[in-house]
Amino acid sequence: MSRAVHHLDLWVADLAVAEGEWGWLLGELGWEIDTATGSACSWAHPDGTHFFLERSADQVDEPHDRLRPGLNHLALLTDERPLLDRMRAESSAHGWHELYADRYPHAGGDEHVALYVESSEGFEVEVVWEP
Repeated sequence: MSRAVHHLDLWVADLAVAEGEWGWLLGELGWEIDTATGSACSWAHPDGTHFFLERSADQVDEPHDRLRPGLNHLALLTDERPLLDRMRAESSAHGWHELYADRYPHAGGDEHVALYVESSEGFEVEVVWEP
C-alpha cells in the first residue's frame, strides 16, 4: 500500500469561504478538485488520499479552537522548497494567516523547514518541506 491515510473530513462553518481557502492551499500542493456539491467538496492527492470539506446539518455551530482537545493541526508535505516562499507570500490573499512568522522557515526547529498558516476558521496547517 502506498499511502497511510484514506481520507480526511473537515467540517466547516462556511463552505464557500473554506472551499476558497483550502482549494488554493491544496491546489498549490498538487491536490485536484474531485467533487463539489452544495454541502461538500473534495480534493484528491496523486497518492489517492482524499480531503473533504463539509457543512453538515449535524454539526454544532461553535468556533473551532485548535487549542482544545482534538486536532491541533494538519501537516502536509512538499518536495519543492521554493513553493514554501511562494505560498508564504500569497497565503494572506487566499484567507490564510501566517503563524510564527518571526521564526520562518524554522519555527519547528533548526533542522525543520516549514510554513505554518491558519485559516479564517482557525484551522492550522503546517506545510513541511522534505527534499
